[in-house]
Amino acid sequence: MVTTPPAITRAAADETSTALDERLPPAARAWLDAALAEAAAPAAPAGHRRSLPAWELRFAEAGRRCGSDAADTARVLLLHTAGASAATAARLYRRGTADERRAVLLALPGLELAPAEGLPLVEDALRTSDPRLIAAAVGPYAAEHLAPHAWRHAVLKCLCTGVPVAAVAGLARRARGDAELARMLADHTGESTAAGRPVPLDLYLVQALAAEAEEP
Repeated sequence: MVTTPPAITRAAADETSTALDERLPPAARAWLDAALAEAAAPAAPAGHRRSLPAWELRFAEAGRRCGSDAADTARVLLLHTAGASAATAARLYRRGTADERRAVLLALPGLELAPAEGLPLVEDALRTSDPRLIAAAVGPYAAEHLAPHAWRHAVLKCLCTGVPVAAVAGLARRARGDAELARMLADHTGESTAAGRPVPLDLYLVQALAAEAEEP
């Protein structure tokens, strides 16, 4: 089953960091404290030649240092603490493992990136067949910024890859009364039935939302 932790906004970062105290052993907590201190340090002046910031190297180490259960949260905290720019987020996503890419996607709501900066990462994840990346991609950032046509296809991608529609942020708000989405779901149901493929139960949930009248 695909599970995705909620995207973490900057306002929730301190609370999340405190919660990690109870989950991490002392050595991992000390490592994360040091990594967050590096992320909070002032960036090098423009034009200053230097290697990548130390916290970016820590970003890749988080799984080994904090364990797989806490790695997502640790990486999101690093991105938020550093106030990662669009270029930094894109670089970490493009060069990262699937787990690192997932963390960048989860961090998007707290990075305050413009749609032109963050949506290419969401769209790239939605082109994959990795359910964990897809689940992370359809979070609050996509709910806020993804265009209607692309958002409808993202919902269908979830249905086709086994990602629970509970992962789709803003589903009820965006699906309600969406006649085009209802048509696409009906077409998908017909194609699946004709091909002898099962229709996921989540499809009927989204179908019911799309059939509801829009709120005044």
